[in-house]
Order: sequence, then structure tokens, then C-alpha cells
Amino acid sequence: MVDLETRELAYFVAVAEELHFGRAAVRLSIAQPALSKAIRRVEARLGVRLFTRSSRHVSLTPAGDALLHHGRHALNAVGAAVEGARRAGDAHAHLRLVIKPGGDANLLSGILAAYAEQPDARRVDVLFGGATDRVDYLRDGRADVALLYAPFDDLTGLASETLFVEERVAILPRDHRLASRTELRLADLEHETLPRWKGVRRTGVPDDGSGPEIADVPQMVQLVLLGRTIAILPRSLVEPVHPGLVCVPVVDATTSRLVVAWSRLDRRSLVASFVEAAVGARRSDRA
Repeated sequence: MVDLETRELAYFVAVAEELHFGRAAVRLSIAQPALSKAIRRVEARLGVRLFTRSSRHVSLTPAGDALLHHGRHALNAVGAAVEGARRAGDAHAHLRLVIKPGGDANLLSGILAAYAEQPDARRVDVLFGGATDRVDYLRDGRADVALLYAPFDDLTGLASETLFVEERVAILPRDHRLASRTELRLADLEHETLPRWKGVRRTGVPDDGSGPEIADVPQMVQLVLLGRTIAILPRSLVEPVHPGLVCVPVVDATTSRLVVAWSRLDRRSLVASFVEAAVGARRSDRA
């Protein structure tokens, strides 16, 4: 038996993200008393408390935190299923590719040229996402394929093919104490300030930091130039290198993989043709 309706799950996620019943009610365009009643009904049905409430504060319980994690994925899956059904019935639908600006390792032109030669090629709409939200474009159906960087982007539930593997480099101001080195190790950077990437929900990648929150590479470049942080990134993301910066290879950092990714559940021919063209373009570039 299904214990939650999609509408109720959407209500819960809104409150969990806002941590404020009033703001969540405005976001959902419903009355706050009706929202509070709906959440109490969900808690009663599940037999757990999802929120700790006081007159001034709302927080998630462990049960609520678990439901938020899985609930987001469930809502994304429902949205993607609806969008996929609509697009599967549209013989003229465009292929939607999401990338971040500069995040193609200079492969995109070759990939698009190779795809254009496919007998069933469609027009490709290129969408530009942020540093950390392109996976969401795939999961909620806004995009059909994406160029992502592993291990930084979470590929859970996605299929992927590796297009390019590259080293990671430390991006430093030219007057930094380590700027003259020909190579570095992560231990050399142990006491440096590393950025926090806006929107990242998981930790464990080597450049998770406690420094300034950064939304994109241009913002990072400015803060590195000001001496507020350094960063460890795939080299292609910072080329051409700003004249005030240097890039030094970090020899023991995990390599970065540029991948073409798509939903494991998406078996449409327009997606398969694009992936085939991307892999073919990769092989041609290496030849």
C-alpha cells in the first residue's frame, strides 16, 4: 500500500526545505492551517514525527531527514516520468543537453558535429546549468543528456560514458608560496583555505572546504586572485588560465572524468544516438 500521495510528499518537501510553515504555504499557494493539518496527517499515517516544532523554530527529526532525502528523488522521478511520457509521444521533440559554461573540455563542437551525422538526429537545445545543479536537470526531466564531471557530480541512478580523463590542478595566485612548484600533493594544501561549492549536498570529494561559498568558476577566479581561497579543479575548467593565476598539478588527487550522462530509465533512441555520437567523437579525438 502507498502511504503517501505525491501531493502530500510535495507538501512535506516544501516545509522541510523552508523550515517554516508560513513560507512553505506561500510557496505551495495554500493556507497555512491546511498545510499544518496535512503534515500532521502524514505523521500520523507514518507513525513518526517528521518535524520538531516550537513557536520560533522548525527542524527536521532523523525520520524527516530520511524522508527528505528520498522524497526529493521520488518527486523528481515522478516529474521525469511525466515529462518523458509527453516527449516520447512527440516525434519532433528536440534533444536537450545541459552543460556548465566551459564544462565540455573543448569536446562539444565535435560531439554536435558527430551527432548531426546520425540518421535520426534532432535539433539540440543546449542548456546552461550551474556548478552543481546539472544532475537535477536530468532527474527532474528538464534535460535528456548532460556533460558532468565525476567524482564531483552524483551519478547515482544515471548511466554514463566517460569521454575525457584529466589531471586536477591547484589554482593559485602567482605570488602564492607554492606557485613556483612543478607539482603538489594534497598534503601540501592541507592548511590552505578551500571553497565550499554552492548547492553541493554530499561531501568526501577532495576539494570540499570550509572557505567562502562559490557558485561558479568565474567567482572562484576572482576570490583566488584576491587571496581568499585556492581551488583544486580539472585543468580544462580554468583554461585559458587568467594571467594572475598559475595551475600546478596535484599528483595524488583523484583524476577527473568528463562523462555524458542520462537517466538509466531513458531508453529513447534520440538519447542513445547522442551517446553513440559522443563516444564516437571521443574516439576520433584520440585517434
